[in-house]
Amino acid sequence: MSLKAGIVGMPNVGKSSLFSALTLVEAESANYAFTTIEPNVAIVNLEDDRLLKLAKIVNAKKITPATFQFVDIAGLVEGASKGEGLGNKFLANIREVDAIVHVIRCFEDSNIMHVASSIDPIRDLNIINLELILADLQTVENVISRIGKKAINSNDKNLKFELDTCIKLKNWLIEEKMVKNLDLDEKEKAIIKSYQLLTSKPTIYVANLSTNDFKNLNEAKHYLKLKEFLDKSNEKLIPICIKLEQELSTFSGKEKELFLSEYNIQESGLNQIIKTSFYILNQSTYFTAGEVEARAWVFKNGMNAAECAGIIHTDFEKKFVKAEVIKYDDYIEHNGEKGAREAGKINLEGRNYIMKDGDVCYFKIAK
Repeated sequence: MSLKAGIVGMPNVGKSSLFSALTLVEAESANYAFTTIEPNVAIVNLEDDRLLKLAKIVNAKKITPATFQFVDIAGLVEGASKGEGLGNKFLANIREVDAIVHVIRCFEDSNIMHVASSIDPIRDLNIINLELILADLQTVENVISRIGKKAINSNDKNLKFELDTCIKLKNWLIEEKMVKNLDLDEKEKAIIKSYQLLTSKPTIYVANLSTNDFKNLNEAKHYLKLKEFLDKSNEKLIPICIKLEQELSTFSGKEKELFLSEYNIQESGLNQIIKTSFYILNQSTYFTAGEVEARAWVFKNGMNAAECAGIIHTDFEKKFVKAEVIKYDDYIEHNGEKGAREAGKINLEGRNYIMKDGDVCYFKIAK
């Protein structure tokens, strides 16, 4: 399953630098707006110590981690929903992602211009969110124009329900509220899924701080102001110093550990962003482990064993017979499949078994 998060924000907030640090790929970056027009896309690994431990037990020749795509989308400006600053192109790029990583500038630097000529994180956040809301409002109004008369003059209950749902959305968006905060039932969610509404996407906010402010979060005025604002709506905010993260991304092993300890950081901001992006999309991983390959497979929580087998190959779902499932902790405790089998820790599961994060699976498929 290919998951994709789009990195968005105002111009010159550190998006492309964050992308470069995340992917170790240097995205084009310069001190003027709209440097990035075509989105850069790169695949990053989801670091998971569990996979490495499984691979060690089976002496796997190949290790394949779960992956996540990050897309560096050009800076949005006020008026983007009306096409300002190539806004239509940028908004189209956001429609294609599963989640949004919204980078907000929380640092002062006279050498790096700001399109609004001042640093105000809440203003910048509201500008971006309002543009997304206005774009969604336009989408919903277009649907209403297309189906409105037909729904009113028709006995088609589904069409009438879609119109009612769109009117509900319109009234919500007019109040400048995000669709993800609107209470919708499953039928309504199914109706609007094809609209690809921007404000329905899960969002992580990233505060980009100066080195000094990052070391002293309790005194970082722009960050504290933004945190207080986002806490009111229970939004996720990750404070990072992208400049430091770029340095950290060039290190490995003990060098990275020393660097983190020097700044009293338990985990890099990049890892936090990757993990949070993964989990806000309600995703988990199961494992397959053997001498040829140890691999993490991404699945959506709630999927059954047959559906998860289908992630490996579509035919596997159709030809599914059963799954041998070992809980990760049992696999480690008993040093692999053989020990788990001898300890009676292998469960035979049918196609309707709901997969759990960390399950180690061996699928039996009909020939």
